[in-house]
Amino acid sequence: MIWVDYLVLLVSFLLIISVLLQNSKDDIKDAFSGEKSELFKNQKSRGIEVILNRATVVLALVFVALVFVSLSINRFPLNL
Repeated sequence: MIWVDYLVLLVSFLLIISVLLQNSKDDIKDAFSGEKSELFKNQKSRGIEVILNRATVVLALVFVALVFVSLSINRFPLNL
């Protein structure tokens, strides 16, 4: 493993944590009863929810970028 792989592991762990900390807008009963759930309810995110949403988006973008960097480094290694 190289340094980028360790960064991918760290970012993936942080991404999982940020997703788990977010509140769900749907009830669990809707998943089991088959009721129609509204995907985008008219609830405005405030405070920590906004920070978690933005952090999740940023971490996802960083994760994808690091995976591409890791793949390119492993595919085309620099022989110094």
